[in-house]
Amino acid sequence: MNRLTRALVAVFAAAALLAPAATASAAAPEEEEDPVREAEYWLDDYGIRDAWQTTRGAGARIAIIDTGVGRDPVEFSGVVGGTDVSGMGAPDGRSPVGAVDSNHGSWVASLAGARGTGADSGMIGVAPEAELLSVSVGFGASVSVPFTEQIADAIRWSVDNGADVINLSLTTNTPDWDPSWDSAFLYAFDNDVVVVVAAGNRSSGTTRVGAPATIPGVLTVGGVDPQGRASVEASTQGITIGVSAPSEDLIGVSADGSVVVWGGTSGAAPIVAGVAALVRSAYPDLDAANVINRIIRTADPAPQATSVPDPLYGYGLVDAAAAVSANVPQVTANPMGSLADWIRLYRRAEIDPQPLPDSTAVTVPPLPPADSAPQASSPLLPTYETMIYGSVPLMAATVAAILVALGVTAVVRRIRLASRAPSR
Repeated sequence: MNRLTRALVAVFAAAALLAPAATASAAAPEEEEDPVREAEYWLDDYGIRDAWQTTRGAGARIAIIDTGVGRDPVEFSGVVGGTDVSGMGAPDGRSPVGAVDSNHGSWVASLAGARGTGADSGMIGVAPEAELLSVSVGFGASVSVPFTEQIADAIRWSVDNGADVINLSLTTNTPDWDPSWDSAFLYAFDNDVVVVVAAGNRSSGTTRVGAPATIPGVLTVGGVDPQGRASVEASTQGITIGVSAPSEDLIGVSADGSVVVWGGTSGAAPIVAGVAALVRSAYPDLDAANVINRIIRTADPAPQATSVPDPLYGYGLVDAAAAVSANVPQVTANPMGSLADWIRLYRRAEIDPQPLPDSTAVTVPPLPPADSAPQASSPLLPTYETMIYGSVPLMAATVAAILVALGVTAVVRRIRLASRAPSR
């Protein structure tokens, strides 16, 4: 039984006692490593603990656009604000929305910025000193606000409330997106916000990334198993994937404080969002394009990748320590593309509204009478045109020719008579 398996078994065994999580964690012997913290294999395997020697995310703010972040668990003490855009949640976004996946937003937030229950106990996020915003959205037919409208509103609210990083652990399973998202995502990019998006999961019925992971400019995250191989069930593929992160055997804190094991690129995305917060904290003057560039350029090459970027791994496996400490040349444009350029190329130019019809009656002058059609005649009978331009000239030429011929004949006859000798 390897370290990860032992840790996960310990988590399952301890989960029944973690209600709330802080009580069980406080009772754990200090000399033993907390099973929840031990199960977070990505902290060591992806350079996160090493990155903490430089920064733990202070000064950065991550917006979690999801089903809402739990209100009571101490792990979520870093949530500083929120809202609901679904019409179903609490005004501060802290009431989980949805009958099935209501804890999803809490799990995502715990990976990005959970505070833990102590110095070395409880769930801790990648950027434990970053501030979190909780924006609750709803899914399904029971929600009165259209999903596309919710996401557009959530992005704008997040930008207006100081988000440096936005995490979207959701997908539409289709490459196209509603035109209303154009202006919303442009608003985030124009305000220097890093937008991190999950690539989606094969288990959901798709093999390729769907929107918003197809939108130029976002940092799309693929998923890998604990051995760093592309996840069979928990990751799609596509040319828009920028980087990969763990998506299997993940830990999450539910809204009631209980700890669960879960998976999917929904978990890989907030790990990278946390890394983006670490970079923004370490380099507060660095713009969003260069934050993304540092993350993808310092990623560890995936041994199974066939190209860079690779449709399964993107530029490789995220390396938090390198992202905050490596020497990376700056860029002048977002390496994940330009949404503004895409819109100019592929969206139709907006057409001015057509004028409303005038109800005033208009008098139309009568049309002139049509020319009468010529009566049909036999093609064998001559017409005026054929007489003038054909028959008459032909007759005149014929008469002239006959006269000339007769004249010539008479002259020839005289000559012959004159030349004949007189008879004796």
